[in-house]
Formats: sequence, C-alpha cells, structure tokens
Amino acid sequence: MNYSQQVLQALQDGDMAAEKQLFAKALRHDDDDTLYSLAEELYALGFLRQARRIYLKLLDKYPDEDELRTVLADIAVSDGHTDEALTYLDAIQPDSPAYGQALMTAADVYQTMGMPEVSEAKLKAAQELYPDEPAIWFGLGELYFSLGRYQEATIAYEQLLHDDIETFAGVMLYQRLGASLAGSGDYEAAISALTKLPEETLDKDTRFQLGFLYLQVKDYAKAIHLLSDLESADPDYTSLYPYLAEAQEKNGDLKGAYLTTQTGIAHDQYNEVLYQHAYDLATKLGDETAAEEYLKELLTINPDNQSAVLALSNLLIKQGRFEDNLALLNDHQPTENDPQMLWNKARSLQHMENYAEAKETYLLAYNQLKSDPEFLRDLITFFQEEGMVKEAILALQNYVKLVPDDFERQELLDELLDEQNF
Repeated sequence: MNYSQQVLQALQDGDMAAEKQLFAKALRHDDDDTLYSLAEELYALGFLRQARRIYLKLLDKYPDEDELRTVLADIAVSDGHTDEALTYLDAIQPDSPAYGQALMTAADVYQTMGMPEVSEAKLKAAQELYPDEPAIWFGLGELYFSLGRYQEATIAYEQLLHDDIETFAGVMLYQRLGASLAGSGDYEAAISALTKLPEETLDKDTRFQLGFLYLQVKDYAKAIHLLSDLESADPDYTSLYPYLAEAQEKNGDLKGAYLTTQTGIAHDQYNEVLYQHAYDLATKLGDETAAEEYLKELLTINPDNQSAVLALSNLLIKQGRFEDNLALLNDHQPTENDPQMLWNKARSLQHMENYAEAKETYLLAYNQLKSDPEFLRDLITFFQEEGMVKEAILALQNYVKLVPDDFERQELLDELLDEQNF
C-alpha cells in the first residue's frame, strides 16, 4: 500500500494525526500519477486544502497542464478567493485544450461575483467552441433561470431533453423546464413538463408547483387533490394554504376554504394573506364578528396594512358604527391618497354631526372620487342637508353626466336650478 492509499485509509478511520504525517510522505515519495489520483479523491471528499497542495506541486512541475489551473480555480472559488481563481483562468490561452473548461469555470466565478452578463459572455464563447456540449447548455439554462429569463432558460433545457438528458448535475430537467414555462406564463406547457416526472421523484416543492399551476388553469379539482395531499404529508408547508383555500372557494366549497384558512393560520400566525382570505370568507359566510376579528388580528401583525384598515372601516360603516370608525381612522390618518377612507371618515363625521370637518373631508376625497356615482350621491345629500345649494347643483350636474338615466336626481337638479333662477 503506497502512502497515498494510506492517507485515504487514515481519513476513513478518522485518524487526522496519521493523515498529516502520511500526506507529507506521499508528497515526497509517491509518483505524479498516484499523487494526481490522490488529489482527485481528496477533492471529491472535500479536503480542498490538501488537494490544492498536490495540484500546486504538479503545476510547478508541469506548467503546461492547464487542467491543473482549472481545478485550482475551482478550489479558489470554493474558498471564496475569486481573484485567485481568475488569475489561474486568465493564464489559459485560447489554443489550450483546457480553454473551453476555463471559460465555463470563469462563468461560474463571475456569476458568484454577481456579474451575470460576463458569465453569459463566457458561456457563449465556450458554446462557440463546443456547440453540442451539454454542460454549457446546462450552465446557460441555470444562469437564465436564476435571472428570471425564463424563455431563454426553456430553450436550454429543451435542448438537453431533446438529447435525452433528463438529469444533469443532480437537477431534474423536466422540473426546471416546468418551472421555466410557469415563469413565462405558459401554464399548460408547464404542467405537461412536470407530469413527465416519475411520481416517486416529485418532491414537496414540485407537488406544490403543480397544484398552483392547476389552479391557474382552473382545474380546481386537481389543484385541491395535490395541495390536500401535500397538506397531509407536511402540514407545516404553509405556502400551500392560501392556494388550497382559493381552489376550494372557486370550486364552490366556501366552508372548506374557510376551514383551510383557519388551519393555515394555526400553522403560520403571521401570514397576512391568510388573515385577509379568512376575513373575505367569513364575510361571504355571513359571520361579520369573525370577519372583524381577523382584520383586527391582521392589523396587530401589520398596523400599516392599508387594505385591512379600509376593509375594517367599510365593515364598521356597514354596521353603522360611526364612532368606532372614527377611532380607527384617527389612528391611521387617511390622506388624499386614501379617498375611500376619507369618504368613510366624512360619512362618520356627518353622522356624528361634526359637519364642518365632514365637509372638509368630503372635499378632500372629491378630486379622486368625482367619477364615482355612489360617492356623489352621498355628497349631494350632505350638501342638501347643510343648505349648500350651489354646491349641491355642481355635484348634481357632475352626477347626471355619469348617470343620465337617474331621472329622480335629474328632476332634483331642475328644481334647484329653477329655485336659483339659473
């Protein structure tokens, strides 16, 4: 047994003290081919420091062996030494047999450095040399996928699959193709790709994605089946609950959807989407008390959730709880960018007989709601009650342009115009 073999045995036995001594002897006494094989074994096992020492020794002896530079660059990248990696790679000239590999390794380095445009250029250059090389197609696919350039990623993955390569570097290519097609909005094709995967290879993420895709193409029964199975397998996979509830609701099962949101909240107490959905479903099921509680819990999680503030305000207005609504909106202070909340505040002020502030608030909302007939009806009523005839006329004139078949308010406008001798 040579020293290199003894090094590997010591590592297998966990005897690091012996490994250190044997490694030094291997460097001195074993031949170059044996050392190269030892370096490959050490690299595969993750002992990069020792592998690097051997490769450097061999490179010093064989300076024209550029493959040694590519593996040294890989080790440098693993250690976070990108500049060192690029130094090795830049030394490899275009006429070297290792030049293509150097370009691909450089692409990985530049992607690690957050320079995807340079990474793409390196891969394209390698592809010109080796147009049919699967590793280059895979590198381009992964690069484009990471950048969200899904159509280009699709082309790369389809090329590999066309060549009957379904798995590369541990990545299932139908899974990547399905995700790329989904990212491009081609949901039917994405489903077709993902369903080509063997059932036993479908991990939780792929099952979730398939469920989501079936929801997008309105095949609610399949979406419910997949997402329900995923829930049974892993109830803590909390991303599934909003989509399962949506599929159940669209399939006509409001109670089932409501139960799903409640289950989801029990597993993920800070999921704002679930609270919003639970509020919507409670409202549709006629349980306004529960709906209000979900909105309040949502606002406890995120006091700045304006959609929840507006929904709660609308609910309080519907129930005639104007004082509670004012307290809510005083805490959140709507601006001109929140016209619906201003309108709700104005209505509450009006009912609380705070007419001066109600008028000011109505007018703040007017610019953005002047094309909303319902708002104008409230505004007209307010102006009438306050004896603001000219303002009522202007609001009515705007209103009848929007709703010309509202003869009652057209008649009211005519009466007011007659009274004012217009």
